Amino acid sequence: MKIPTITGVIDRRILLNYRIDPDVLAGILPAPFRPVTVRGSAIGGICLIRLKSVRPKTCVPFISIDSENAAHRFAVYFEQNGLQKEGVYIPRRDTSSMLNSLAGGGIFPGEHHHSAFAVRETDTEFEVRMLAADGTSIEVRGRAGGQFPDDSVFGDLEEASAFFERGCLGYSRTNRPGRFDGLTLKVFDWQVSCLVVDEVRSSFLEDTGIFPEGSVVFDHALLMLGLEHEWHSEEDLCVG
Repeated sequence: MKIPTITGVIDRRILLNYRIDPDVLAGILPAPFRPVTVRGSAIGGICLIRLKSVRPKTCVPFISIDSENAAHRFAVYFEQNGLQKEGVYIPRRDTSSMLNSLAGGGIFPGEHHHSAFAVRETDTEFEVRMLAADGTSIEVRGRAGGQFPDDSVFGDLEEASAFFERGCLGYSRTNRPGRFDGLTLKVFDWQVSCLVVDEVRSSFLEDTGIFPEGSVVFDHALLMLGLEHEWHSEEDLCVG
């Protein structure tokens, strides 16, 4: 599915990153995706992103939308047209925007659940809570700054930043089995900083029916603020 190039501003993006048992994740991922590992751990998590002034690049600036959004995602390898690629597989997207929800999978790649978001922020403190109609929930409360955690699977902030910058190609689950909508995020001035997390929960990642107890461990969080970006549609990924 091809869509026009979408432009806008990442007003705030929080990446909540987890280390995952690679054998567990391999059993969950649909073909053709395989886990990317870092020092023996697969990597997954949640992107909580507030987008502002989002519009097709060909539209005038005053025709735009703002929204809160969440995406559960996993770092993956996959083959396409005979080439091995690296990106993220996105089994679920949630949004505060009714338009995104109604148009998801049509105008915007990937189905979007229409969900309620509650956000409280200052210049240094961030609290985001999401609740979907099906009961899926996310909660995070944290503070900007601080040091990158010593117990992270990544060696330092720079290594983590480079890893997630490489993962800007995403393929989203659709209601068509074996077909995934592709989208690339282009950030013009990629910058991340540490977010010290005081509280974090995800009903999806904490579901022991999917992830056995101990197979998913919170690793670290990254913060991005005020960055211009574009979304570029990619060729659908289809498996037989």
